[in-house]
Amino acid sequence: MTIQYRDLAGLAEFRAAQQMQQTVWGMDDQPDPADLMMVVQSEGGICAGAFQGDQLVGYVFGFATRDPQVQHSHRLAVLPDWRGAGIGVGLKLYQRAWCQARGIRIMRWTYDPLITRNAHLNIARLGGIGQRYLVNYYGAEGSYQGGIDSDRIVVELHLTDRPATTAQARVSVPRDFSLLLRTDPDAAAQTRLQTRQAMTALFDQGLVITGFDATTGSYDFGQTDAPVCHAG
Repeated sequence: MTIQYRDLAGLAEFRAAQQMQQTVWGMDDQPDPADLMMVVQSEGGICAGAFQGDQLVGYVFGFATRDPQVQHSHRLAVLPDWRGAGIGVGLKLYQRAWCQARGIRIMRWTYDPLITRNAHLNIARLGGIGQRYLVNYYGAEGSYQGGIDSDRIVVELHLTDRPATTAQARVSVPRDFSLLLRTDPDAAAQTRLQTRQAMTALFDQGLVITGFDATTGSYDFGQTDAPVCHAG
């Protein structure tokens, strides 16, 4: 299997990225329109894809922030049949090289702290630092949310040298929250609240997420010498 990573080109490829959003997040998701992504790319953002032949199997979309040295990575999606093939990592590494070539020092994005495959990618594999907790950031509506609050972690990836970190506390989460959400929504909602309370208490102490152990489903919290993100 040969995967090619490159910027999207032509409206048809942007339309494929728009369709992929609803394949991944459900028909209730409000997708980023193809023409908007195309214009953002033309004005200095990134919209790049992972291709197997002519088929778009994953993509990443990011844009500038108020700080020209920081890019916000808004979306990353991989088709369900292609998960586990390293495509998410490949897209982030392509984005990283793209940003470094343009003098961007930090990539920033959000993810659900209860989705452990994303925690493994963002924290363990890429080396991101979880800087802040956002409560019900996107609302509880939509099939992807399952009717519970959409809490998110703001994670930053430093593209030159990763700041030094320490580990001082640990928070554990379910290994398969998506399954819990489908089988026991009340327990999933309670898990959301418990995780929120535990994590926000540590963030309020000035700690950040410094690691994630996929075998135990546990986050490490500690200190870092990087400035804490207050944007948003």
